[in-house]
Amino acid sequence: MKRAIVVPAMVAGTALDELKNWLAITIAGDDALLSGLLHSALEMCEAFTGQMPLEALCEEVLPSSGLWQSLKTRPVQAVAGLEGILPDATRFTLAPLDYAVELDANGGARVRLVRQTGSGRTAVRFTAGMAASWEALPEGLRQGILRLAAHHYSMRSGEAGNAAPPAAVAALWRPWRSLRLV
Repeated sequence: MKRAIVVPAMVAGTALDELKNWLAITIAGDDALLSGLLHSALEMCEAFTGQMPLEALCEEVLPSSGLWQSLKTRPVQAVAGLEGILPDATRFTLAPLDYAVELDANGGARVRLVRQTGSGRTAVRFTAGMAASWEALPEGLRQGILRLAAHHYSMRSGEAGNAAPPAAVAALWRPWRSLRLV
């Protein structure tokens, strides 16, 4: 499974303003750096909780198969469509009658090909995330993401830091952590 984020979550508005307020930054000179730190904190939040915090348009590439295959990213909100990928990397759109999709109550999604397409791989485009906007995220997740981004900003001078999130961040995220057997 190979996942790509086609359209990332939006952090330029309220999220960036909250982080700048947390760090007492009033100028726009570090906005690109701070946005990057927010995206990194979102990725770390997903790695810790097992769930993508903010909605983004994603793509996972799976082997073409008539068997049900689960997407790794959670929670899936909607599957936008599937494309077949030929050996030369040429893509073609699959008709909705060529595949089946199932979404479950836990945020998982499964896909399978109903008709063989002649492609070796299939790209699945979908929207995933716990919240559609920064403001809709649960407060504990938001505060943890802000604290982690602020922590990384303060560590930017090159000091070696721990790869794990700070204990306060982990405590804020723990209620949303979902562990799965793979």
